[in-house]
Amino acid sequence: MFNDIGALELLTLGVLAVLVFGPDKLPKLIQDVTRTIRKIREFSDSAKEDIRTELGPQFKDFEFEDLNPKTFVRKQLMDGNDDLGLKEIRESFDLRKELSDVTDVVNGRTPAPDSADSEANGSAGASATATSPSLTKTGDTTPDLLKKTPQQAQPERPPFDADAT
Repeated sequence: MFNDIGALELLTLGVLAVLVFGPDKLPKLIQDVTRTIRKIREFSDSAKEDIRTELGPQFKDFEFEDLNPKTFVRKQLMDGNDDLGLKEIRESFDLRKELSDVTDVVNGRTPAPDSADSEANGSAGASATATSPSLTKTGDTTPDLLKKTPQQAQPERPPFDADAT
């Protein structure tokens, strides 16, 4: 929570505390604040220990940080044991590659061959690419709707007059 406080912010808080509370009351205030924080930590630790003893020996490895949904999901899904096969699904779905392939097709460039697919297909992949249909039509005079048409030169605009508006 307070990991991102820098030295300048800490110095500013110290100067502000001296100005607001004064140098006479500041040591007593610091003692009261540290005593309160210590009591809150002791209360929290004793409550955690009471919950652990009430749960019994089955929950000796129970961590309260696991109650945070983000931590729980991260621990269950990103753990070493992948019972559901999520790691394989995550690796097979590469959104960046798919998007780059789509932009290459739209821009008229040929997408780069996938090295994983060519290794998996072996020699069959080479013959399949030779007979794969082309996305561009040859000998057809219809305009290609995926390519941008060259823009016509627009007439020059009159100068902007701030007083006229």
